[in-house]
Amino acid sequence: MTPASFDRPNPANPRVQRTRARILTVARRVLAEVGPTALTYSLLAERAQVTRQTLYRHWPTREAMLADVMLESGDAAGYPTPGTNPREVLTAYLHSLRQGLADTATASALMTLAAQADRDADADQALARISQDRHQALNELLAPSGIQMTADEFTLLIGPVMFRRFLDRQPLTDTYIDTVVTHWLTTTVEETPPTR
Repeated sequence: MTPASFDRPNPANPRVQRTRARILTVARRVLAEVGPTALTYSLLAERAQVTRQTLYRHWPTREAMLADVMLESGDAAGYPTPGTNPREVLTAYLHSLRQGLADTATASALMTLAAQADRDADADQALARISQDRHQALNELLAPSGIQMTADEFTLLIGPVMFRRFLDRQPLTDTYIDTVVTHWLTTTVEETPPTR
C-alpha cells in the first residue's frame, strides 16, 4: 500500500483533531531542534508516539505536513481582527506575519518548501496553498473596509517583508512595516477607483 492510498481521517472527528494538533506541535518542536532536513516521518512518528501510517494518513507528503506546520501554528495570540481602517488592518497583519516568521519552525518550513518548489510539485502546491490561504485571510480582515486585494496586490504588500526577512536578513521593525503599508496604500489604494 502506498502512502497516497491510505484512507484520510475525518477532520470533523474530535479525536482526529486532537491527534493532528499533537503531531503538529511535536513537528514544530522537532523542526526547531533538528532543522527541516532531519525531520523525517520516522523521527516524527517516534517523537509523537504514532505510527508512520498515521502520519501518511494525515499528510500523504512531507510538504503537506510542512504547509500545515505553518498554517496551523495554534498561536492565535496577536492575530488581527477585521476592521474598517485599512492602515490599521494591514499594519496588524504584517506585525502578525513578523511574529510568525520569527518562529524557527515556521521559517524553516517556509524556506524548505521554497527551496524545493522549482523541482518538486508537492512543495510547489504547498507554497501555493499557503499563499492562497494567507491572501484569503487578509481579504477577510479587510472586508469591512471595502478593500479586497488581488493576488498581485497581495504580493506587492508581502514581498518586501519576505525579502527583508529572508534575503536582506534585516529586522522587520515597526518603522519598516509602517513604510511598507504607507507605500502599498499610496500606490495601490489611492490610484484605484473607490468602486473596489
